[in-house]
Amino acid sequence: MTLDARDTLGFSTRAIHAGEFKDRSTGALNTPIYMTSTFAFDSAAEKEAAVDSALAWQPEAYFYSRTGNPTTYALECKVASLEGAEDSVVSSAGMAAVSGALFSLLNVGDHCVAAKDIFIITRFLIDDVLKSKGVDITHVDVSDIAAVRAAIQPNTKVLFIESLSNPHMELADIATLADIAHEAKIMLIVDNTFLSPYLLRPLEFGADLVVHSGTKYLGGHGDALAGTTAGRKDLIDGVRYQLDSFGGAASPFNSWLILRGIRTLAMRMKVHSSNALAVAQYLEAQDGVEWVGYVGLPSHPQHDLANKILPHGFGGMMSMRLAGGIEAMERFVSALQISSIGVSLGDVHSLAYPMPKRENLIRLSVGCEDVDDLMADYARGIAAAIN
Repeated sequence: MTLDARDTLGFSTRAIHAGEFKDRSTGALNTPIYMTSTFAFDSAAEKEAAVDSALAWQPEAYFYSRTGNPTTYALECKVASLEGAEDSVVSSAGMAAVSGALFSLLNVGDHCVAAKDIFIITRFLIDDVLKSKGVDITHVDVSDIAAVRAAIQPNTKVLFIESLSNPHMELADIATLADIAHEAKIMLIVDNTFLSPYLLRPLEFGADLVVHSGTKYLGGHGDALAGTTAGRKDLIDGVRYQLDSFGGAASPFNSWLILRGIRTLAMRMKVHSSNALAVAQYLEAQDGVEWVGYVGLPSHPQHDLANKILPHGFGGMMSMRLAGGIEAMERFVSALQISSIGVSLGDVHSLAYPMPKRENLIRLSVGCEDVDDLMADYARGIAAAIN
């Protein structure tokens, strides 16, 4: 299937078929896993042509799997189709995607405006690594549009945000932020990991690059690390250069696992969203629960925006805080039997991430289990927390 098909076929159809190809030699229906480090040629001239094409970032030009691999390319085509992008690149992990995007656009003396509420490792990258390389940083509450405008300086090159922030679940008004960025002639990068392209496609709202930890909802089964970056080809070429230089290539086997996982993305996201809404409504009504952050709740400050830009569901991510502080937090998560304590998210398996260093928040990644079983599990946690 070619990338052109993204304009005519539905999301689920593209999630299953886009980028996939029948094996030319055997007719195998599933895309093969090309577990090879290098590629062989019939002549020196053929090798040279392949290297030149691959390093000019031409598709299906292979000489070494750090630079390009057929299994990974199939995933790149699928992601580009689902994002509505001209091109995409797959990397070793979500942080490789974030790093590649930022390093492709920022140099010594440049300035980056970044969301205040972001993934902690992204904050380490921005505040420690980029600063140490001579990039100035300003963090801002991206829900405060005036503050975003005020933060932009003459040397600003990038505005970096998360569509749904980690861990406080603040929803970004991407269209407005894209207008601000483009008026200032800077690039808007959106980390859309928490929502997935099924629920939200930031490029449609004006973002220049969209990144994901493919480890999360794209893969969906907690068994593979990968990152994705999508956007215009000229921008993706710059990201590819950074990733190739840093050695940020994805394993072909991991690419294949993510490729397989994406086929059920639409189905999974519907269940994640319906389960999470039921859980959020339940938790918000419980004594001892101080706060629930879920964009599907009318109490969420960006609920009206969520209704406008998330017509297919509000996703599986939420945060909560118990009135009893760290002791209640520990009792709640320890009592859970279905939802495991873990630091990741986006898995069919529900996960609870206690954050004692971040205001005793509990981040819940609500999975695809039967909703009645989940409700009973969280009720078990609440009973333990308040007793």
